[in-house]
Amino acid sequence: MATLIDISNVTKSYGAQELLKEASVSLADDQKVGFIGRNGAGKSTLLRILLEEESVDSGQIARHPNLRVGYLRQHDPFQEGESALDFLMRDSGQPEWKCGAVAGQFELKGRFLNGPVKELSGGWQTRVKLAALLLHEPNFLMLDEPTNFLDLRTQLLLEDFLKDYRGAVLVVSHDRSFLKAVCSQTLELKRGKLTLFNGDVDQYLENQDILRERDERTNATVLAKRRQLETFIAKNKAGANTASQARSKQKQLERLTLTEIESAESTVHIVIPQTEKRQGVALACEQLAIGYPDLQVADDITLEIEHGARAAIVGDNGQGKTTFLRTISGSLSPKDGELRWGYHCNVACYAQHVYTSLPDKMTIREYLEHESAPGTTAQQILNVAGSFLFKEQALDKNIKVLSGGERARLCLAGILLGNYSILILDEPGNHLDVETVEALGDALVGFQGTVIFTSHDRHFMGKVATDVIEVANGSVKSYEGDYDAYLYRVKKEVADGHREANQQSVAKQEQQSKQDAPREKGYGGKIKEARKELSAIERKIAQLDEKKNSINEKFLKATSPGQAQELHEEMQPLVDEIGELEVRWMELYEFLEQ
Repeated sequence: MATLIDISNVTKSYGAQELLKEASVSLADDQKVGFIGRNGAGKSTLLRILLEEESVDSGQIARHPNLRVGYLRQHDPFQEGESALDFLMRDSGQPEWKCGAVAGQFELKGRFLNGPVKELSGGWQTRVKLAALLLHEPNFLMLDEPTNFLDLRTQLLLEDFLKDYRGAVLVVSHDRSFLKAVCSQTLELKRGKLTLFNGDVDQYLENQDILRERDERTNATVLAKRRQLETFIAKNKAGANTASQARSKQKQLERLTLTEIESAESTVHIVIPQTEKRQGVALACEQLAIGYPDLQVADDITLEIEHGARAAIVGDNGQGKTTFLRTISGSLSPKDGELRWGYHCNVACYAQHVYTSLPDKMTIREYLEHESAPGTTAQQILNVAGSFLFKEQALDKNIKVLSGGERARLCLAGILLGNYSILILDEPGNHLDVETVEALGDALVGFQGTVIFTSHDRHFMGKVATDVIEVANGSVKSYEGDYDAYLYRVKKEVADGHREANQQSVAKQEQQSKQDAPREKGYGGKIKEARKELSAIERKIAQLDEKKNSINEKFLKATSPGQAQELHEEMQPLVDEIGELEVRWMELYEFLEQ
């Protein structure tokens, strides 16, 4: 196990804001780490520092000589008119057959591989970027919110890719399901300090709760002891026979200190003003057709959503989820059919086209006061504003100076303070951190009104959804099953796609072997022997990896330092043997590529 990046006593400030304060952590070549922290804590800044796009104020960052960083690009790297295959070949310098093979891991084939890449949806373009990333053969991947705007299938493909990836991974994400599936360790940035925990994000947050409860119990004991000592001192400090005892107790009192409970400061609690609980149909669609003047997205939509339901709108990117939400919210007119809301439904909509048109001349405080339900107190407004990272000193900023993410959070805060019976939410968690997404989910579960929403955060979807509506292949229908059932079906479809892709890959390899036949004669039997040894090494590495993963699972559950040390000693020979086999594999691979 080699250390790829060692961060030592790093400090980084912007003006009076200190994002990193003598922060230290080491990241090794076999770690897959989920990176969490509040919005504005400095996660993206640290990534830019690791990419050498920003410098530190003090401290050191040591990089391994063989470090090869791969960063998932957020910008558009494509040229006009080029296909995904053209881009992969241009970007990586690799031959067509290799680019096609790697693209196949992300189900890039047919028009998705050979058609204009700029015409693909954001999710498919992300698949192309991931394929390009893999072709550069990095040994340390950094991904900043990779699941934003990715549909479920693309998320599952990305998960599979990262699970099988033989290298280090650092992932910033608010999606707990994604982090738990991919990362076995958790790194938190809080108050300028970096804390690395040997466990996934759920285990880390659970451990934080346990530590906080322990500290609270300790503090309660200390306070009780303080009161006893203070009472004894007050009674006995003036007595001639007891004054010395009182002085001794005073020294004991001075040694009693309370433990600072940091997590209490970061607790997020969101309360949505309750609406009248209703029964019956909230929304009815009859033979509805949706789309744009020159494009019909879906038709023959006939469904009902009951009052009190929390309906999750699911489906792949580009199928029409946002078009459906925009139609029912009234920002798009139906192309045909009928759409009816229930009697006295008060509808609020959160979506990109809404939060980009906030009133620029208002301050944050004025906007939240204007949007709040009658009777909302100033303290309630401050609490919700604080949950969305608008501290009291910032409430008098004009909306016109806010970034896109700040506008999105402000719009969502205003909606949650209002008195609405129907909430339509399009990707409400995209600009929020893990704790705030969790608090928003809790608030929506306790809301008596109706929620119609879409999200790419599986943990959030599973927590909130009571009903599932699928948008696919030109139709919008109620799904017969809960969100877990829908997730199971999509996972099975992705797995079936992997099997089909593997079969095609085998066929391509056989075809490539036939094309290489003349060269093989020139090399005599060496080519066959090399290929045979290569296959044997791959099988051996797979077997050792299984043993290593089994030991690692036990290591994560170790209950004592001794047990952990024994498991580490048991694992080390496997790590060494895998390393030797990988060196030999690379030698054979380079020989066969000549």
